[in-house]
Amino acid sequence: MATYVCSSLWRKLRTNLHFLRQFSSRQSSVATSSSRVKALAIGACTFCATGGFFWMKCRPQIRRGGVFPLRTVNAIEVQRARMGKVLWTWADDYSNYPISDKEERFRAFASCEYNGQIYMTMQDFLESVTEENPRPRIGRFQLQDEKVKFMLNNTISKKKESTQLFRTIMDKGIISYTEYLFLLCILTKPKAGYEVAFKMFDRDGNKKIDRREFLLMEEIFRKKTESEKGNEFDMQVQETTLLRYFFGAKGTDTLDYATFCMFMDNLQAEVLELEFYEFSKGMPTISEAEFAHVLLRYTNMDEDKMKEFIQTVRERMPEEKGINFMNFKDFFQFLNNLDDFEIVLKMFAFADQPMNEAEFGRAVQVATGHILDPHVVHTVFQIFDKDGDGKLSQNEFLGVMKNRIHRGFRTEHLQKPVGWQGFKACVKQELKQK
Repeated sequence: MATYVCSSLWRKLRTNLHFLRQFSSRQSSVATSSSRVKALAIGACTFCATGGFFWMKCRPQIRRGGVFPLRTVNAIEVQRARMGKVLWTWADDYSNYPISDKEERFRAFASCEYNGQIYMTMQDFLESVTEENPRPRIGRFQLQDEKVKFMLNNTISKKKESTQLFRTIMDKGIISYTEYLFLLCILTKPKAGYEVAFKMFDRDGNKKIDRREFLLMEEIFRKKTESEKGNEFDMQVQETTLLRYFFGAKGTDTLDYATFCMFMDNLQAEVLELEFYEFSKGMPTISEAEFAHVLLRYTNMDEDKMKEFIQTVRERMPEEKGINFMNFKDFFQFLNNLDDFEIVLKMFAFADQPMNEAEFGRAVQVATGHILDPHVVHTVFQIFDKDGDGKLSQNEFLGVMKNRIHRGFRTEHLQKPVGWQGFKACVKQELKQK
């Protein structure tokens, strides 16, 4: 979209330059020096006015990567008013203070607003960690008191443990930005880190987390803004579906270690199920090439290189055996222990010894306790064995896998320049095409 807007801007500017040249040339034969100055002034004003108009129009798109098209404001406001929504303006969403990648992504995917605060639904959260971009929308749904009360009163009990909690609630529940950060942290937490995470919440050491302890820990995640007063902490925060799920309607329930661990396990499994079933299309297995696609798609690898890797897997493994969900899940949970596994890899590198498939499987088991399916290990080697000699390209494997666990927060080539830099980059691209 940003390219389209810049293209339109360039065409308008080029038209005005052409008009300016024609106008000046016609006047030069009959006009005095004073007339030519006036003509140039008129042309310059026209040029600046047109450029300024299109800059104001395209600035939001250029500023944030061009996700949303220019809108007919009045028509959309009328339409959204009928649907209980209001127009989403970038001025409201993105003030001048710098925001983190996570906050920007939260704002992009969050589809609800209540009392001036932005919230995600459970569906929004799942999409934010499994999709590249948010679904097209114009504005956020403006929640009313009755709607929020209905959502909270119908929150599922935490006794009903399930790997489909978020998919069951979908758009009938809300989570805040600090809860979003907490959930992101869970997705990359290895099982060995569960106890440490629990103890961080359990401030009084009674082996239970109460509502206040949970909110105090969330405060660590929360970004400080100018509107906040020092170190004050307000317990009167807006109730959310996650708070109601953990601590009940009265806020007096507690969270023990077993329930905490089960919630973390279930959330990790739910996200992995979504990724797996996206490719399996209801079948019990996915192909080796599809496994490679899932493995590489959240990395900073460019599309062409990713296609080369996937094509290499197809050529090296022409007969599909397939990978089932349990083996798929085991591998991606192993990636949450990548730091421990890296120690073993560095030992091999220090000894200048390449790692084969059998050594890889044993190293994973020793470092993380996970036992990987041999076929999954073989598939990984087809992806990261450059020379086809049965040896792992260790540095490339580590680099790609470390980037993969960031999910949706890609860097480098996917970080579009914003502001004035984004505008200049867009114009340069247009000039190259001309």
